[in-house]
Amino acid sequence: MNKDQVKGRYEEAKGAVKEATGKMIGNEELEIKGKIQKEAGKIQAGLGDAAEDVQSAVDDAAEAVKDKN
Repeated sequence: MNKDQVKGRYEEAKGAVKEATGKMIGNEELEIKGKIQKEAGKIQAGLGDAAEDVQSAVDDAAEAVKDKN
């Protein structure tokens, strides 16, 4: 797991808490801020996932080249 994945999932969780709190207390602004933070966290985590996939593909390709030599 890379830092973008961790930070993104952390932001998702914080956003979900804000969203739920906003719903419970009837604070629409807090609910919206929570939704935005949650979505931003999903995006960051997704970028981290993609970066990890790319790194894995690069590592696999490097290993394949190394094995041929």
